[in-house]
This record gives sequence, C-alpha cells and structure tokens, in this order.
Amino acid sequence: MNDYSKLSSQEQEALYNNFLQEPDAFYEKAETDQLKAALKRSYKERFTVMTGLMKMNIMFSRAKIITKDNNSPQA
Repeated sequence: MNDYSKLSSQEQEALYNNFLQEPDAFYEKAETDQLKAALKRSYKERFTVMTGLMKMNIMFSRAKIITKDNNSPQA
C-alpha cells in the first residue's frame, strides 16, 4: 500500500483529479497489485490463510443470534 501522505499537496490534488476522471483505472491497478502480492506468497502461507478462512466460515455458520427481551425478568 502506498503512503500518499508523503506526496506534495499539488501531487495529491493531481492524483485526486485523475481519480475523478477515470476511477476504474485505480481499481484495476489495486486489483493487479493484490494479485501480484498474492503470487509472491508461498504455498504454506496460502494454506494457512485458507484454513483460517475455512475455520471462520464454520464458526459463522454455527453462530446463533439471540436477542434479549428487555421486558422479561432477569434470571
């Protein structure tokens, strides 16, 4: 991720104007940057991230939302 706070105010304004004119180009660049970063990861890192996501998916699928009725007496 780039640190845009280091840019001068003129550079920040130019970047903002470019974004207003063609926002899709910025999203495409961000997507390609993420893909490049993902390809640099090892298989072990990919496996670790995937298993973590799978565990969270199981946890969320088993979760139950219980609402508390304010009018009922406390137990």
